[in-house]
Formats: sequence, structure tokens, C-alpha cells
Amino acid sequence: MTITQLQYVLAVAEHHNFTLAAEKSFVTQPTLSMQVQKLEDELDILIFDRSKKPISVTEVGKKIVEQAKNIVNEANRIKDIVDQEKGYIGGTYTLGIIPTIMPTLLPMFLRTFIKKYPKVNLVIKEQNTADLIGNLEAGHLDAAIAATPLQVEFIKERPLYYEPFVGYVPKEHRLGQQKELRPDDLDVSDILLLQDGHCFREGVLNLCHTKHANPEHFSLQSGSFETLVNLADEGLGMTLLPYLNTLSLDAEHRKNLKFFQDPPPAREVSIIYHKNELKLHITEVLKETIAAVVRGAIAFQDVKIVSPLSQK
Repeated sequence: MTITQLQYVLAVAEHHNFTLAAEKSFVTQPTLSMQVQKLEDELDILIFDRSKKPISVTEVGKKIVEQAKNIVNEANRIKDIVDQEKGYIGGTYTLGIIPTIMPTLLPMFLRTFIKKYPKVNLVIKEQNTADLIGNLEAGHLDAAIAATPLQVEFIKERPLYYEPFVGYVPKEHRLGQQKELRPDDLDVSDILLLQDGHCFREGVLNLCHTKHANPEHFSLQSGSFETLVNLADEGLGMTLLPYLNTLSLDAEHRKNLKFFQDPPPAREVSIIYHKNELKLHITEVLKETIAAVVRGAIAFQDVKIVSPLSQK
């Protein structure tokens, strides 16, 4: 029994297809199939039921797959121990970031990080929160940046910063003449929201004192804050923006920004990773880099956290 054989078993268990598992493992299909067969022969059991399409995992195979995950993780941990002992910060590190954070945060820290840690091959993927959680569990991501809390048992959350919500309110809007906003001022009927599936949308809904749908004369499905701002400019409502998204607005658009009374509602943004803590030494330096860069950009001290899990 070898670690490589167990890795092949995990690949087949994930993809339910020997050809696809081989592609993802960067080996030929005959090589992968032979190694899985050798392991089955050694154990004198069938891990996979090949008579079904797609291939399924047998009952005893499910137990072996779970144990294989533990063994492969522990084997990877040995390399982590050696790297940390040598003070080596390098290798491939895959990071996921949710869409409402990626465009503003990535330009702030990426150049600094790759300059400081040139031996790290940082692979960055934009994914929604549900996909991040699934890929962290499957081991396809080393860490992710998302709005928290998520309250997922196998995930550890380390807050990076707290980002206030800011209103974008054209002067013709019913709140256009107010100097500051209060959560009680908000009515979801005239707030332009991101499409379903965005955690920022859920955070906004938790702020509102009514929860009915957007105006019936149109239905919007957009993942872009820029689109929401443009629609607000056309008199179709107001919207809420994460604070970092307001920094790129031009002077004319900034006139429509309205801040909340203290403490402003905010979202918690964290770096999250699997509790097995693989590549934790890289996660730590990434966290330090991001926190240092963002700390100066967000001047707010006291905030009221509003997350998708918040209750009114």
C-alpha cells in the first residue's frame, strides 16, 4: 500500500470515473487503474463497483476512502513540518475568494505578497461561498477569503477585517437629503440587491426592517456592484456597497455616498481553512500581509457586524 495508491483512490471516489481521475492526477488511465487494482488485490476487497455507471464506491470502500483522506492529509503534514522547520515559505498554494471581495481586496495585497514571498505559487480562484466550503472539504483549496461567520464544523475562521456598509443614495431618493443613515431607514422594496446566492445580499436583507421583494415592475439578477450603482443613478432605487468598493468611485459618484450612524453595520471578512491546518505557515503569512494592507484603508473602529447568519 502506497500514498500514491491512496491518492488515486481518492481521485476515483471524487470523480466516479477512472479516465477523469487519471486526468486530474496527471497520469495515464491504465497506470491509475492498475494501481487501484493492485491495492484492491492486496486488501482482497473491492473499493469500487465498476458494474455501475457512474462508478460507485462500495460500502467497505467508503470506509477506506475516509481513512485514505486521513492518511494522505497526515502525509502532507510531514512536508509542512519540514518546510516550517527549514523556514521555507514556498510551493503551490490555492486560495479561493468570494466575488464581492475579490475585485477590491486582491489588488490591495497581491503585489506585496508575491514580492515578499516569491517562492509561493499562489493560485487564486473566484468562487461563491458554497463552492469554497465544498472545495475546502475536498482539499482543492488551501484556504479561502469569505464573509463570516459560516459555522461549518470542519472550517476554522480567522477574521481579517470588518468592512462597513455604505449607502449609495441618489439625491432624488427618499433618503437623498439625510446626512446619515440608520438601519431602520432601509426598506428592501427600494434597495437594489445582488442576485440570490451572494452572501452580501443576505447581509443587506438582515439590515432591513421589511423583507418583501424588489419592486414588481422589474426583476434584477446581477452580481455587479457597478450595475447596481448605474441603476440607482437612473432613479431605480438605492443600494448598499462594501466600504472598499467606494474607494474607486469618482468624485461625482462619491457625492451620493451616505454613511451610517455609529456604529455602522459591517461584514466580517475572514480567512478560512480546513481544521487539518495543512500549509498553515503560508496561511499565517498571507493573513498578516492582508491585515497589514487593509488596516490602513478602513479607518472605522467600532462597527456592528451584520452577516448572512445575523438575526434581527
